[in-house]
Amino acid sequence: MPASAPEQTADLARELRFTRWQRILLRLATWAGYLLIRLLGPTLRYRISIEEGGPPDWYVSPAIYPFWHRCLIPACFLWRQKKIAVLTSQSFDGEYIARILGKFGYSPIRGSSTRGGARGLLGMQRELESGRAVAFTIDGPKGPMYVAKSGPVLLARMTAQPIVCFHVALAKFWVLSKSWDHFMIPKPFSRALVRLSKLIHVPGDAGELDRYRDEVQAALDRAREYAEANVSRAESVGQMP
Repeated sequence: MPASAPEQTADLARELRFTRWQRILLRLATWAGYLLIRLLGPTLRYRISIEEGGPPDWYVSPAIYPFWHRCLIPACFLWRQKKIAVLTSQSFDGEYIARILGKFGYSPIRGSSTRGGARGLLGMQRELESGRAVAFTIDGPKGPMYVAKSGPVLLARMTAQPIVCFHVALAKFWVLSKSWDHFMIPKPFSRALVRLSKLIHVPGDAGELDRYRDEVQAALDRAREYAEANVSRAESVGQMP
C-alpha cells in the first residue's frame, strides 16, 4: 500500500533522528519484515475461539485489543487492512515496526510506557472516538515478557470502550531465543489458534486501577494457556469466517 504524502513526510522527519547507517538498516528491516509477513501470512491456517462472555465476533470496533509482543506476526496478518491503530515505541525498533504495520493497513500511534506515553494514549483515544479499534503489545516495548502494563486500562477508563485480550498460538514456529520476548516466526502452513477473552469494562470513575490491570493480566494468561494447549487440535475448535 503506497504511503500518502503526509505519511511520507512524517517518515522522513523521523528518519532524520537516525544516523545514515541506521536509515539504511531501517529501510532494509521494513521491507524484510513486510515480505516475511506477506509470504508467510497466507499459508497460516487460522482458527478462532472466543471465551464465554467475549465479543460476538473475532473483530469488533471500537474496542481495545491487548496482546503479547511475541505473537505480533500472526496477529498482524489476521487483522490487516482494518485500519486498527497500534501503539508503537519511538525507538529504532518501533520505527520499522510502525512502517511494517502501515503497509498492512494499520495506523501506528507513536508512544510507549517509557517515552511519549501520554501523547500515545491521547492518539489512541482519538482513534476510539472515531469508531476504530486500537491494539497494544502490552508487554512491549522491552518487557518483562508476559507482564501486562496499565495503558489499556487507562484508555478504557478514558473512553468507556471494552478491552478484548487475545493470544495467537502457533503449532509450528521458529523462536528468536535471544530476543527479550522469544519472538515467534510462523513456519509455513502452521495452524494458528486465536483465543479471545471475555470483555473487560473499566468504569469512568474507577479509582484504583490495579484491580483491572490484574484482570487484564489474568485474561491474557487464560487466552495464552488455552490457545497453546489446543492449537494442535485447532481444526476442531472453529474456523475464521
